[in-house]
Amino acid sequence: MNQATAHRLISSTVEEKNPGNLFDLRFYANLGYVQHLFYSLYPEEKYKAVFQDLLSLLPKLFASRPEELKFQDLQRLSDGNWYQSEQMVGMQLYVEHFNKNLKGLKEKLPYLKDLGINFLHLMPISPRPKGENDGGYAVNSYHGVDKKYGTTKELLSLTKELRKQDMFLMLDFVVNHTSDEFSWAKKAKAGNKKYQEYYYTFSDDTIPKEYEKCMPEVFPETSPGNFTYDLEMNRWVMTVFNSYQWDLNYTNPEVFLEMLTNLVKMINQGVDVVRFDALAFLWKKMGTISQNLPESHTLISLFRMCLQIIAPGTIFLAEAIVAPTEIVKYFGEDFGAGNECEIAYNASLMALLWNSIATKKTGLLYESLTNIPNKPQDCTWINYIRCHDDIGLGYENDFIKKMGWDPQQHRTFLLDYYCQNLDWSPATGMLFMYNPKTGDGRITGSAASLLGLEKGISSKNGELIEEAVSKIILLHGIVLAYGGIPMIYAGDEIGTLNDYSFQEDADKKGDSRWVNRPKQDWNMISNLDDKKLPQSKIFHTLKKLIAIRRKNSVFADQNNLVIHHTGNNHVFAFERTGENDGLLVLCNFDEKQQVVESSWMMKLGYFTKGEPKDLVSGKKVAFNSGLFTLSPYQVLWLKRD
Repeated sequence: MNQATAHRLISSTVEEKNPGNLFDLRFYANLGYVQHLFYSLYPEEKYKAVFQDLLSLLPKLFASRPEELKFQDLQRLSDGNWYQSEQMVGMQLYVEHFNKNLKGLKEKLPYLKDLGINFLHLMPISPRPKGENDGGYAVNSYHGVDKKYGTTKELLSLTKELRKQDMFLMLDFVVNHTSDEFSWAKKAKAGNKKYQEYYYTFSDDTIPKEYEKCMPEVFPETSPGNFTYDLEMNRWVMTVFNSYQWDLNYTNPEVFLEMLTNLVKMINQGVDVVRFDALAFLWKKMGTISQNLPESHTLISLFRMCLQIIAPGTIFLAEAIVAPTEIVKYFGEDFGAGNECEIAYNASLMALLWNSIATKKTGLLYESLTNIPNKPQDCTWINYIRCHDDIGLGYENDFIKKMGWDPQQHRTFLLDYYCQNLDWSPATGMLFMYNPKTGDGRITGSAASLLGLEKGISSKNGELIEEAVSKIILLHGIVLAYGGIPMIYAGDEIGTLNDYSFQEDADKKGDSRWVNRPKQDWNMISNLDDKKLPQSKIFHTLKKLIAIRRKNSVFADQNNLVIHHTGNNHVFAFERTGENDGLLVLCNFDEKQQVVESSWMMKLGYFTKGEPKDLVSGKKVAFNSGLFTLSPYQVLWLKRD
């Protein structure tokens, strides 16, 4: 039993749902665990007074929470794991690209509701430096609103409307670093020793050089090294991501208390899910790569347990794009299982799907997914195809070798396939952070452009367009059915192509990720009734699939996912099982028709009562001579009642 389950049990035994009384119960239920976590990071003999400061801070932060949200917290406790529901369907978007600002976004909520979206991830809307700011991930304030998006009042108006519409909001909490314009950084530059200790700053480069011996570079091309010399401060400062992003020093417990306060101020604006950004980097230790360290997990759990006392209706998403064996650790392990983040990105599934599209084979997909450790019962994934970021190729080398491929050559093939180095490839992606010394690189581009729609339209190739549409529906059909919350990247629902305008912007042209950060095409959306348009077919098919998902409880994540081997290397199959029903998903990654033997499907009960219905096409399906046929790039949702 994790702590959230314990709080639900406690809340259910109390007849009078008084937020204040239940805060006291949560406080004492978590107190021992919070103390253990705190002293694991900050030795009691040195930081006992700071721990007392934390205990004094928690009730103050609870008192600052709006009454409406306090009662919402109690309802969430009563509802249980609401984030695992089949009702959850998300969209990630840039506010300014979607419809100008927060007010404009609010005006477009009916469009999102019509599509079936009830969960929004807004890219950073907080104040940031002018010019380069890593897309808003260089933070000047954790709870303000940048003027170009509107005002705090307009954010509160939006979140109030979202609650009214039964929609959920996720915002980023950039927990690893601030901008060099943040108030603490400014004070550090001015010579304030207290705030210099809020970051990793050093009078000379002796210690930075020791760190550098083991720390890899995140952006070797545009921001080499992990330290920057600040002339104004006359000190070296750790800047793992970019020179203008200063890493916070969590070995100083005062930083934790300050950041907990910032976190609560942010969620009090109506945030339901907190995207913990770059959490793999939180704890730094000389002689290590300073990623995924045990202390990072302890720190995340400490944040979680404190927030659970203050606002148990708000949950965490782990933004950790790391190896599968590492990502599950951010749910919590052993005694702490389920006590870190409730949600994590299923980056492995995403990257593996792109591998299967390029190779037309599913071997690496199967090998990798069947070797991912099980997640805790109370946690879930976000499943996605594209996002604002690049596509990394972090597959396990041993698994690649099992396919009979050389790992480096295979990654080179994928870069060539997606980044326009193979004439026969339909993809029109771009390279990101390519390192000519090692051959390593990443891929950028919109889903539609990577899947051939851009090339099909530009060459007026109807066959290529049709194939691209099928691939777009195939991948979305998988993430909508796989266990977890499906997250659609804004524009993918209408097959939006690459946006090359970033190349004309001095602040963006060096970062090819902007190619997959296009503006929402409202002119195209106004023409979606034209069924001849490929964009129309994509939109209306996804809308139908979302509606089907939300009507069938088998899609709820109850750890009810079973992966099935079909005997055909081009076909991927998995099942969502329920007490009285089931859903079998079959996916053909090949450009040619494929067949699978059907006896294993019959054993699962899918043909025992006649021909099952494919929910995607709405038609019944059959097999001939014991063989089941899949069209090129077809995805089937077979329902068993």
